Amino acid sequence: MREAGLTVVLIAGTGSLAARIAAEEGVELLTIPMRRGISPLSDLVSLWRLYAALRRLRPVLAEFSTPKAGLLGNIAGLLCRVPVRIYVLRGLRLETASGWHRRVLLITERLAAACSHHVVCNSESLRAEAIALGMAPPRKLILIGNGSSSGVDVRRFAPAAEEGTARVRALLGIAAHEPVIGFVGRLTRDKGIHELLRAFERILANSPHAWLLLVGWFDDSDDALSPVQRAWIDAHPRILATGFVPDTAPFYHAMDVLVLPTWREGLPNAILEAAASGLPVVSTQVTGARDAVLDNHTGLLVQPGDPGALAGAVEQLLGSPGLCRQMGKAGREWVSERFVHTRVQSLTVALYRKLILKAGEEKIPAMAGDAAAAGD
Repeated sequence: MREAGLTVVLIAGTGSLAARIAAEEGVELLTIPMRRGISPLSDLVSLWRLYAALRRLRPVLAEFSTPKAGLLGNIAGLLCRVPVRIYVLRGLRLETASGWHRRVLLITERLAAACSHHVVCNSESLRAEAIALGMAPPRKLILIGNGSSSGVDVRRFAPAAEEGTARVRALLGIAAHEPVIGFVGRLTRDKGIHELLRAFERILANSPHAWLLLVGWFDDSDDALSPVQRAWIDAHPRILATGFVPDTAPFYHAMDVLVLPTWREGLPNAILEAAASGLPVVSTQVTGARDAVLDNHTGLLVQPGDPGALAGAVEQLLGSPGLCRQMGKAGREWVSERFVHTRVQSLTVALYRKLILKAGEEKIPAMAGDAAAAGD
């Protein structure tokens, strides 16, 4: 964005991560507290702060994502008459909701889409699901390239030499010959952690020296794990849980296979990163995840909620090192062809530049020096 001549401002909630990203990227950070769940009074305060921020910034383009930020941000953008309003759809929480909660989420998604000019979808299957739900007219739902939020740096996420694998495993206390099943992401129900734990117990019955490496954190969201599940993970002698790590790339080097038994996705970065790192992947036939795996070519797909099928797929790969290498090689080639970060980002910037210039024909005299606000 900066290289395209835009001044970029990051709008995010409180926390050290946003400050670190803003500092690394050299952009201004505006902190606006925002609760994840439904909280009418707090949401009105957040909406007012977003409105005030956009009134001050006068951006030519505003991009918001996640259900809450997407809704409040695009409402604020509409009230401020931001010339180009983008809602980035990175997944649909409503896919795992039911009853009144699902209805409320669907209404908010439709409202966020209605307040935006364009809805950028993370994957083709996510776009198809959004169309099926009547979120917005098909012409408004955009897929950039083959999808993905920002692509994968295939130089950073790359297969490791034997000494690199040995070094990471040694730091984790894992022997070279012991099989490692990896997971990267939030430790929540929607990510399929419950099914993964049950599948791992089945795998241990046949492979007692196997490890489950959980690279992620216990997220206090509405799909959080129970205290009993958290305690079970912490106490299990064959499970390593790292907590949040700023750089996941080295941890893929310790794995033999990545498993993501998710119930919903946009387009999962962890799968693309694992494939770029030369790993086979086991995931589920759900929105987003099925776009990130070529079944029986770069990995295996099973139905969600089936620990037996999950365990069987993992055991199939662990029992066939040649198949693992073949799928890992195919996965890296596929990611390198479609999801390299420079390609995804250049396509995104080209689209945004086109939209800005089109808006500028009527309202904006020049592009350089204008502000672009991005919220998540």
